[in-house]
Amino acid sequence: MFSAVPRFAKIAAIVVLAAASSVATFDAADARRAGSSGFGSRGTRTFDTPAITRTAPTQAAPIDRTMTQRPPQQTTTQPPLGAPQRPGLFGGFGGSMIGGLIAGGLLGMLLGHGFGGGIGFLGMLLQIGLIVLLISFAMRFFANRQRTQYAAPGSGSSYNMNPMNNASASPRPSFSIPSIGGGAAAAQKMRQANDEIGLQQADLDRFEHLLTEIQTAYGTEDYAAIRRLTTPEAMSYLAEELGENATNGVRNSVSDVRLLQGDIAEAWREEDTEYATLAMRYSSIDAMVDRTTGKLVDGDDRIPSETTELWTFVRKPGSDWKLSAIQGTGQH
Repeated sequence: MFSAVPRFAKIAAIVVLAAASSVATFDAADARRAGSSGFGSRGTRTFDTPAITRTAPTQAAPIDRTMTQRPPQQTTTQPPLGAPQRPGLFGGFGGSMIGGLIAGGLLGMLLGHGFGGGIGFLGMLLQIGLIVLLISFAMRFFANRQRTQYAAPGSGSSYNMNPMNNASASPRPSFSIPSIGGGAAAAQKMRQANDEIGLQQADLDRFEHLLTEIQTAYGTEDYAAIRRLTTPEAMSYLAEELGENATNGVRNSVSDVRLLQGDIAEAWREEDTEYATLAMRYSSIDAMVDRTTGKLVDGDDRIPSETTELWTFVRKPGSDWKLSAIQGTGQH
C-alpha cells in the first residue's frame, strides 16, 4: 500500500517546483501577451493614467512602448516609526525553518531518498503540522507581550514621533496585500482634467493642425514631415510601423482627417518643458492597400471612420509643439 507513496511524493515535488517557476514568470508572460497599446513619452506622467474627459470618457490604454524608465514599484506598506514589528506566521526564523524542511525533503525525493518512504512522508507532514502550531503559539505569545509593553503607561515609548498625533494614531497592519493585477497599475491615481500652464486658442488650433498634418504625412509615408512634427522617440515608433507595412507589401492610406471633438485632458510643466495631453475624436478615411496595385486589403477607402485617441504634445521655450505620445481608448 505504501509502496506507491514515494512515487506520488516525487510527482508532487515536481509539480510544486514547476508551479513555483510558473508563478515567478507569470507577470513577464502576461506582459508579452498584452501587445502594444500606446507609444512615446509623457515625461514623469508616462505611466500615469491621463484624466478622463467628455471626449474620451473611458480610461486610455497604457503606454507600453517608451524609452522612459519605469519607476520602481512599491507594493508594501511600512509601519510607522516606533511601531512594534510583528512578523507573519511564516516570516523570520519560522519561515526559514519550515522552508528548509520542505525544500530539503523535496530535494531528497528528487534524489531518490527523501522522507524515508511512505511512513516517513506521512510522519513529516505530522511534524510540519506540529511545528506550525508551535510557531503560531509562540508568535501570538510574544506579540501579546509586545502589545502589552507598548500600551503600558509611563513606559516612555511613543507610537508616533509627533506627540500631537498620538491621540489619533492607529496601528497599521504589518503587511499589505496588493490588489489582483496590482503593482503600479492598480495604484495609479485618476487625474482630473487640469490645465496648469494656461493653453491659448492658438495652441488648440496648432494641435488640430498637427493632427491633420501628422496623419496625412503618415498616410503618404512622408518621413521628412513626420520627423519635423514629432519628437525623435515618437518618430522612431511611427517609422517602425511604416517599415513593417512596407515589409508586408501594404501601405496605410489616410486622408480627409477632420477633428470632430476635442478636450484638454491635462497640461503641465516639468522644469523648462511643457506637456499637453489632448483627447481628440476625429474622422478619417483609413484603409490598408496593396503597395503595388493599390487594391484594398483592409478597412474602407471610401467611407470615413471615427477614432478617439489621446495625443500628447511637448515643447521647450522658443520651440513649436511636437507630438510625443499617442494612446488609444478603444472607441471607434
